[in-house]
Formats: sequence, structure tokens, C-alpha cells
Amino acid sequence: MRLDKLLSNMGYGSRKEVKQLLKQKGVTVDGEVVKDSAMHVDPANQNVSVFGERVEYTEFVYYMMNKPPGVVSATEDLRDQTVIDLLDPLAQHFKPFPVGRLDKDTEGLLLLTNDGNLAHNLLSPKKHVPKTYYAIINGVVTEQDVEAFKLGVELDDGYITKPGHLVILKSAPTSEIELTIQEGKFHQVKRMFETQGKKVTYLKRLSMGSLELDDSLELGDYRELTTEELNLLKNPS
Repeated sequence: MRLDKLLSNMGYGSRKEVKQLLKQKGVTVDGEVVKDSAMHVDPANQNVSVFGERVEYTEFVYYMMNKPPGVVSATEDLRDQTVIDLLDPLAQHFKPFPVGRLDKDTEGLLLLTNDGNLAHNLLSPKKHVPKTYYAIINGVVTEQDVEAFKLGVELDDGYITKPGHLVILKSAPTSEIELTIQEGKFHQVKRMFETQGKKVTYLKRLSMGSLELDDSLELGDYRELTTEELNLLKNPS
């Protein structure tokens, strides 16, 4: 990889700005000052440093976010704040995107990455990746609803959902539930309850596949995935 491309990818500025670093004798490779921005380097086997700080090359990034309500799951939007807007400039530099969508008024677990292969595997209908939600329902959820979801319900557009696992946490005066589904149709959880004459008033995603929301993350906060979390996502049992 070209040295200027490596440093630019890692957030050290444009290629023009990287050349300025070289002119300032701020870049070394294996301890030797480098002046040629086109020099090819192997970041896995060579020590590339900028003003004495080693450059740890990262190709892919993986962030867990506790998405707040009022923010859209998109990379850009002309009207609303996006989840990308919540990232710091260095994280934004890697051009991550949200894996799947959470409705604007829905909060909870959202994975952001620039790893297209992982995103495809998590979103592919063939992979049957489960997603679990906590919801507050205006209406009393009953065992009849549990059985209906288990069989699959017909949405307003005629689509019949795959079986969902509904657990009633509290049934009165308003219901609190957890629902696990293996697909992600538009407004699916809300529309599933509408088929039963009930309305979702609060919705939060708790997990996606093996990845569970970190309870210590405040709304709008995010962190990098741990090695264990990433390995479980990439290699589900």
C-alpha cells in the first residue's frame, strides 16, 4: 500500500496534507525518516510512525450504538440528524453505515460498520439472524397474540411474516413485551401488533444475532465492538 494512501485512510489528512508531514520529517518507516509519499509499505509488518506515534492500520470498524429517538438510521439526510452525525470525526472518516434500520422514533442497538460482507450476512433473509425488541403496547397482549405471532401474521400489504417469539412481561394496564423476529420489514414490529388491534407506543431493540446492547451505553453513545463480540457475529454457532 502506498504510504500516502495508508496515512490518508487513517485520518492524517488528504494526500496533499500527508506530503506536508513528510516535508516536516514527521513520518518514519522502521525508524527511518521517509520523504517519498509514493513509497509502498506493509502496515502489518512494518512500523509506520507519525511524530513518534505508531500508526495502527485499521481497514474495518465496528461500532455498537445505543440509537436515540429522533435520529434517522442513514448516512445522510437533508432534514434530520443521522446516526453518522453522532460519531466523532475519526470514526466518520472510515465511512461506516448502519446495518439495517431502526425507525426514527425507535431506540436501542444499532451496528455501524464499513464491512460490507458482514452487513450482508447479518441482513440476508437466508441467514435468519434473530432480532429482539422490547416494546410497550397500548392494549392488553394475550396468549392469543403469542400464538398468532408464532404462526406468522398477515401485514397490511398481504405479506405473511415468519414466526415470531413473543414473550409477555406485563399485561396490564399497558402491556410490556419482548419480541424476537428473523426479518426486518418496514415498521414490522408495529405492523405486527396492528394486525391484533394494538399499538406500539415505545420500541427498543435489545439484540441482533449474538450482539446484545451494552446497558452502560447512554442514548446516543457508542463504542467499538470487543474482539469476542465481533468473533461471535462473524462466526455464529
